[in-house]
Amino acid sequence: MQTAYPERYITLGLKIAYYRKKRGYTQENLAEKVGISLNFLAQVEGTGTVRGISLETLFKMADVLQVAPSKLLEDD
Repeated sequence: MQTAYPERYITLGLKIAYYRKKRGYTQENLAEKVGISLNFLAQVEGTGTVRGISLETLFKMADVLQVAPSKLLEDD
């Protein structure tokens, strides 16, 4: 994926992984609850790839993880 903001995609993936682990979910659990494949989630969370997600998927993840969508997008 070509993007001018690869570090933001990586940060998003790391935040998803952080909140997923905080909730005690495995990648498989979260993928199932959100309705995406395990492979896709692994790519999103992985730091070696830049993988975008739709807003729909972002909102679903935020709901399942019980965080505001903005928490997943914040730069710390």
